Amino acid sequence: MPLYEHVFLARQDISAQQVEALTEQYKAVIEAAGGAVSKVEYWGVKSLAYRINKNRKAHYALMNLSAPAPAVAEMERQMRINENVLRFMTVRVEELEDGPSAMLQKRERDEKRDFERGNDRGYGDRGDRPDRGPRRRDDEAGE
Repeated sequence: MPLYEHVFLARQDISAQQVEALTEQYKAVIEAAGGAVSKVEYWGVKSLAYRINKNRKAHYALMNLSAPAPAVAEMERQMRINENVLRFMTVRVEELEDGPSAMLQKRERDEKRDFERGNDRGYGDRGDRPDRGPRRRDDEAGE
């Protein structure tokens, strides 16, 4: 049976639970047609490179599929109809990756780095740099 990696983007104004429900709905479509979903990853809300239907951010989700082509075509047809799905892409692969995808590995690596530095997102601690000192007032800036 052919193997696929499928990524879809859902609107930013729906909740993560609704994205999970969409994923379960499409998983059921694949399984009803004789396929199997081996891995589902929710990547979270990320910024888009350009606006899509007035959305600047989207929920990203990945599914690894082992399914016949008609099952994938039916899932894609239902995604085209759904107004919450902005974009999707299905790629046929030779073999499916074991373990977390590159996106989750990056997130884990970034979280580990931030934890080791002792800050939440790289903001706050100035290290060995001195304080900037007093600021100019706006009325003095024009003189």
